[in-house]
Amino acid sequence: MSAVGNYVRGLDPHLPRSVWLVQVGGVVNSLGNGIVLPFIVIYLHNVRGISFAEAGFALAFGGVAALLAGLVAGSTVDRIGGRNTLLLGLLLQSAAFLLFPLIREPWQAFVLLALEGAGTACFWPGQSTLLARLTPPTERHSAYALQRVSMNLGMGLGGVIGGLIATTSDPESFTKLFLLDAATFLVFVAVLSAIREPRVTEEEEREEAAAGGYRAVTRDRNFVALLALNVLFVAVGYEVFALLPPFAKNYAGVGERWIGMIWLANTLLIVIIQLPVSKALEGRRRMAALALMNVLWAIASLIVLAAGGLLTGTSAAVVLITATLVFGLGETLQGPTQAPLVADLAPDRLRGRYFALGSMSWSAGSILGPAVGGPLLGWHPLAVWPLAAGVCVFSAFGCLALERRLPEGIRRTPRPEPVTVTPLTPALDTT
Repeated sequence: MSAVGNYVRGLDPHLPRSVWLVQVGGVVNSLGNGIVLPFIVIYLHNVRGISFAEAGFALAFGGVAALLAGLVAGSTVDRIGGRNTLLLGLLLQSAAFLLFPLIREPWQAFVLLALEGAGTACFWPGQSTLLARLTPPTERHSAYALQRVSMNLGMGLGGVIGGLIATTSDPESFTKLFLLDAATFLVFVAVLSAIREPRVTEEEEREEAAAGGYRAVTRDRNFVALLALNVLFVAVGYEVFALLPPFAKNYAGVGERWIGMIWLANTLLIVIIQLPVSKALEGRRRMAALALMNVLWAIASLIVLAAGGLLTGTSAAVVLITATLVFGLGETLQGPTQAPLVADLAPDRLRGRYFALGSMSWSAGSILGPAVGGPLLGWHPLAVWPLAAGVCVFSAFGCLALERRLPEGIRRTPRPEPVTVTPLTPALDTT
């Protein structure tokens, strides 16, 4: 038992209180996102009668909006701080989902997803920069791993709640989903009011102004290559798997409650194993971990292909749960590696812009994935998954090629100094 206790204590990331507060807000916010994200395409297609292609293009348009807003968000972070930029993003996203029940025509979905995309453009670089400024460099991989845990804990629980509430026969059930999501953004706003971000000094502001802005960032070829890889990660990983719920419902005959369970299985796996995986990655090669992530995603895509081609109903749902577990295992390799790598590549005065471009690469993937996957899902659903698997294998080789170009000092996840407890020295007996 003592060995188990020591192992559990060894997983404690020893992060500052302010970082834990950010994670608490992230859990609540992700709970709302988990309630709605599995059901957005179902809502647009099955409730509002919008075609898969139009729904896919609407999601892609939201990605375009996030991409365009990303440049402004990055410079905003470097000027007013990560916390304030994160607050702006939360308010924009809350407004978008408050209005989502009013959608009746495709153009309305385009507008609101664009508003949500602008909020996302502020959210991610704001939160990532805030965590980087609140966390010592040797502990950043733990902070970003914990961010993945908090995000997935909320997403998993939200997916179950959404599955219990949503039913395509009752459009008002989707209204409840969107209002709950909007409320969680406001809860995160309240949590952030208790956090104070380290202030940028006038000297740092002058250094930022002289640094060359985005021109200096784009001259970092290693970072640009990482951005290009991340576009593929998002397009064929997260965004293609975002099509799993409508694929499961409309092609494999899986009901809404099973869809919520599929979502829960993925996120609970991440919650359970993310911190042990983060600990196991200490001292190991970052790009090799990202390559393995892509291999696991390729396997998951082929499992989905097998389920959709051979099974329906409950049996298909069980196999799809297996696919999402394999996909989730791959996800746990990204949190402790990619964001800390970006933080290490970025100079302090340009960190907001680095994270903004990183967020924009997610947006670019969010454009590419639905723009290709949505119409492909409508034309031939089974064609989506082998294509995704092939691109994942290509991305794995790209990760290993980039590794050779990275500076030696940042290729591996750092090993934090062990936390030692100084034993109390008994007072000398002077009698």
